[in-house]
Amino acid sequence: MTRRGMLAGISVGLLLLGCSVGTRTESESEPRTAPGATVSADAAGADAATTAEAVGLLRAGTAFVNQTSYRSDVDIASQIMSLSQTDNVNRRLNATIAAPGGVIEIRMIDNDVYMKPGPLLQGVGDDWLVLDPARVPPGFALSFAPGKNDSGGSGRLIDAIVTARADGRQITGAVDVTLIGVGNGISFRPGPGGAFPDSARRHAFRATLDTEGRLVSFLMPQASGLPNASLRYSDFGMTVVVERPSGAAVAPDALYPQLGLGGGK
Repeated sequence: MTRRGMLAGISVGLLLLGCSVGTRTESESEPRTAPGATVSADAAGADAATTAEAVGLLRAGTAFVNQTSYRSDVDIASQIMSLSQTDNVNRRLNATIAAPGGVIEIRMIDNDVYMKPGPLLQGVGDDWLVLDPARVPPGFALSFAPGKNDSGGSGRLIDAIVTARADGRQITGAVDVTLIGVGNGISFRPGPGGAFPDSARRHAFRATLDTEGRLVSFLMPQASGLPNASLRYSDFGMTVVVERPSGAAVAPDALYPQLGLGGGK
């Protein structure tokens, strides 16, 4: 993976973590069902109902995003890692994103957004900057508003689920990686050919709910050219203290093009 493939964009105060993946050859493609397999209408209906039930549990398990503070951790192949402490109720966020070559820090206080870019972003210096949220590329708006305020990005993962089954507090199934899209948290970008491998349409996942029904982990193993990736939530109800950086300068024009999923395109 190139650094541009790793560092892709920004949303809700967190850099989008993008990884380039290779594509399969035709001979490596994986069919959705085994050759000659048939699925009855009753079985398909049962599978749909089972999936809907599991997805409902996952959606309910993320309600805490709008109700209390929390910590989210994202890890892609132990190469790109983010840690955020988010309090949407009181409009506070601390975040750090580590990738080969440097660390980026982000702080949000009400409507103010601060970034310390470090060496990962080019031509913008290493000191604290004040961002203009209106200039962040579309799709990466910085906001505490419902629907845009999950620093872990679980909603995009849940929306991409194609099959799922709940067994107590464990939920397993498959996601269509091509439907995950871009945003904060886990994201993947296709390889040089511009396409994902066929198997990425049914990529395994395993999620866990805690005893209160909150989503605490969403794990995707390494497979079919995709690296392993994990999202974890913890520290519910913690106090999030965000210090306003002193002497922060207005972010230069060169910063904003680097915040989109094309590395400045």
